[in-house]
Amino acid sequence: MNILVSACLLGVNCRFDGKSKFTEQLKALQKKHNLIPICPEVYGGLKTPRDPAEKVMDKVITKSGEDVTEQFQKGAEEVLKLAKFYDCKLAILKERSPSCGYGKIYDGTFTGTIVHGNGVAAELLVQNGITVIGESEIEKLL
Repeated sequence: MNILVSACLLGVNCRFDGKSKFTEQLKALQKKHNLIPICPEVYGGLKTPRDPAEKVMDKVITKSGEDVTEQFQKGAEEVLKLAKFYDCKLAILKERSPSCGYGKIYDGTFTGTIVHGNGVAAELLVQNGITVIGESEIEKLL
């Protein structure tokens, strides 16, 4: 099976802070499946490192107040193209991210407060029939 995976979970330094969140469990998953690294924020044209961003209603705003909604939407669309090209039915995405978070994301106040919601890319994937899970659920796939 081809599975989309947030590139930061695979050790790619593409997060807003220029770091990764390597997830060791993906090594075991890689033995059985093709893992396709994606980073919607980079695909949308944002640099690394970059100002942190959070969703505020239907917008994505950086901590310094810049509206980066357009870049997040563009990146989500690019990820969807890859999902369709590789016939991916599953995506493992970085939890709480304004692009990749599924079910729970930060609330837009930059205080670490978590609310119910989906990141821009996660929402687009779900709308197109792709199952999305976060890195804390990888164990269920092993």
